[in-house]
Amino acid sequence: MAKPPAPSNEIRDLCVRLSSLSGSQSKEAPLVGNVAPDFEAEAVFDQEFVKIKLSEYIGKKYVVLFFYPLDFTFVCPTEITAFSDKHAEFEKLNTEVIGVSTDSVFSHLAWIQTDRKAGGLGDLNYPLVSDLTKKISKDFGVLIPDQRMWEIQMKDQNSRKSVEKTVTAHSGPSQGIALRGLFIIDKEGVIQHATINNLAIGRSVEETLRTLQAVQYVQENPDEVCPAGWKPGEKTMKPDSKLSKEYFAAI
Repeated sequence: MAKPPAPSNEIRDLCVRLSSLSGSQSKEAPLVGNVAPDFEAEAVFDQEFVKIKLSEYIGKKYVVLFFYPLDFTFVCPTEITAFSDKHAEFEKLNTEVIGVSTDSVFSHLAWIQTDRKAGGLGDLNYPLVSDLTKKISKDFGVLIPDQRMWEIQMKDQNSRKSVEKTVTAHSGPSQGIALRGLFIIDKEGVIQHATINNLAIGRSVEETLRTLQAVQYVQENPDEVCPAGWKPGEKTMKPDSKLSKEYFAAI
């Protein structure tokens, strides 16, 4: 029987990279249920440059930390302004919202100073953090480090040239950007919820609020758990094989 063809150098290199990635991931603890990676970074808030340190919220507030790919893009402003418009509801839940991208604070400020009707943000009710070093995005597991990977995902066949120009203008070659990661961090600094969307898929602020309310409820009522789609005022269940039957009997 003839020998199978030897794998190409490209395939061998890919196998080595995948093996290395698999090994490193297996050694890492999951983010959910563990203390959030701390960071201190420059941010823009109220059209001023400020310092944000995540651990300063411990013991004081819950935090909704969300990452987005780039300033002056397409889906991003719809999410950022939606969180700002709902900020009062997060405040009622003793929660701060923080946005993060790999852009500079100068880019953040310019985008904030651009009118919404022109694709800008206008004034925001929470800070936008600059992660120029990409360390925050990497620590939270949302960084796409290879430009080629996210260039392919960002391309729209109907406007390919304009998207490529936007990407190049903001990040330059091989800089990397963040996926749409979102983390709910409790007052002890522990991550209780995490979601990561690909670049083209926006997130729901309403679902973030609902999940935050569920997190707070089970922390205040540790002998109860929240079923799928639970909202405040609805029936919860007991995490017990017998007591849980009360919930199932009522639905």
